[in-house]
Amino acid sequence: MTSYREIIRLKGQGYSERNIALSCSASRNTVSRVVRVAQENNISWPLDESVTDAVLENLLFPSEKTATDKRMPNFDYIRKELQRNGVNKKLLWVEYCEECRQCGEEPLMYSQFCHHIQKDEEKRRATMHIPRKPGEQVEVDWAGNSAEIVDPDTGEITNAHIFVGVMTFSQYTYVEAFINEKEQAWITAHVHMFEYFGGVAKILVPDNTSTAVNHKRSDWYSKELNTTYHEMAEHYNTAVIPARVRKPKDKPNVEGSVGKISTWITAALRNEIFFSLSELNQAIRTKLKEFNERAFQKKEGSRLSLFLGEEMPLLMPLPATPYELAEWKQATVQFNYHIAVDRMYYSVPYQYIKNKVDVRITETTVEIYYNHSRIASHKRLYGRMGQYSTVSDHMPLDHQEYLEWNGDRFRRWAKQLGPNTYEVINAILSSGRVEQQNYSACMGLLKLADKHSGRKLETACEKALSYTSSPSYKGVRNVLLNMKDEPAPKEEIQNQYGITRGARYYGGRKQ
Repeated sequence: MTSYREIIRLKGQGYSERNIALSCSASRNTVSRVVRVAQENNISWPLDESVTDAVLENLLFPSEKTATDKRMPNFDYIRKELQRNGVNKKLLWVEYCEECRQCGEEPLMYSQFCHHIQKDEEKRRATMHIPRKPGEQVEVDWAGNSAEIVDPDTGEITNAHIFVGVMTFSQYTYVEAFINEKEQAWITAHVHMFEYFGGVAKILVPDNTSTAVNHKRSDWYSKELNTTYHEMAEHYNTAVIPARVRKPKDKPNVEGSVGKISTWITAALRNEIFFSLSELNQAIRTKLKEFNERAFQKKEGSRLSLFLGEEMPLLMPLPATPYELAEWKQATVQFNYHIAVDRMYYSVPYQYIKNKVDVRITETTVEIYYNHSRIASHKRLYGRMGQYSTVSDHMPLDHQEYLEWNGDRFRRWAKQLGPNTYEVINAILSSGRVEQQNYSACMGLLKLADKHSGRKLETACEKALSYTSSPSYKGVRNVLLNMKDEPAPKEEIQNQYGITRGARYYGGRKQ
């Protein structure tokens, strides 16, 4: 699906349609069309979080149906197959036509098929120099050669990986060593690099590494960025255009600088021994300063002078706060409307039970997203495992009502029935180590008033208190069950005729 939201965001930041097309893996015609229709409909960045790509598609192209064009062949596959013995263009065209027939698409004629293959080969042979604008682009990569750190106690040697970032116009370079090439190191390196440059370039060109590109959702022609990497790029307001697989010409500046870094920094420090990563990075920073200040061989000035004079003033400003590294996970909302993160539990609106959600985790917060929309946010829990962070609004209504029951509410209810009932309820609530343990007993006792009466319950409580100072629900219930109903008062009937034997007297005599 076309990333309409990303196209509108980058256009709002002033990027050219060509760079937007490269960043969003879309054609320039698509980008131009989306921008034009968005302007006609007065749709511009920033957009509300609820406006997703699906919503934008309905707003921009409500009833449009995409036309099917002729399917283009896979030129990379054809180029590899033609190198095999016995394979020619005619055979590949027949196979291509069969694939189109199975997919219900219209194939190219054989002459067109051969023409496009020839044009693709011509493009592969072409080379050109691409002039770069100041402050426009920075290329990043890991250097092939590593440095070494020695454990002072055991003598064990650990390889340190070298991150390199290069401004393409001035060749101004940033270098830092890390223990590994994992996501945390990759993101931290970018944050430190932007701080070192004192600003942000408009375009960021990384290698096709897994910390930058989600390979499971990407193919040869379209690249989907790693979620954390894209979030970092949004934070710094820059666009990411990953290099193609095994295409070093897509980032020639950093590729060329890697060799120079290996000579002037890594190799220059080969005879020194470093016992910690901080010692190594301190030595690298000294050599890096010398490297950036070294004069060019074929032109005037140095990397530093060219950067300060022409490139740094054109960089975009740094955000108010540096990017905070976030980890993304997927979780399933359980029947208790909570998800588990590091054995801590965070609530989600109960409507999302059994749905899969995306979880963004930082050192301070846990945010939960469903279809790219945030549905919950919690302060991150630390300490004892198994803690719960629950928002009452996330609960079903009957669960919310249950939470409203507490000791004070039971006492108020009992006070309405009488002082003895209040005293019994208060004694029951105070009998356990935790007040909540006795809520069920209080509820059962007060419900006895519905089955019998409030007056009888008050009397039973009075009798129970006369027996013990620690009454219980069962004790009060037993008193109630053993209480006899009070007989109704009888009216006295005066006899006018003296002593009269009743029917009982005569009925009892034998005949």
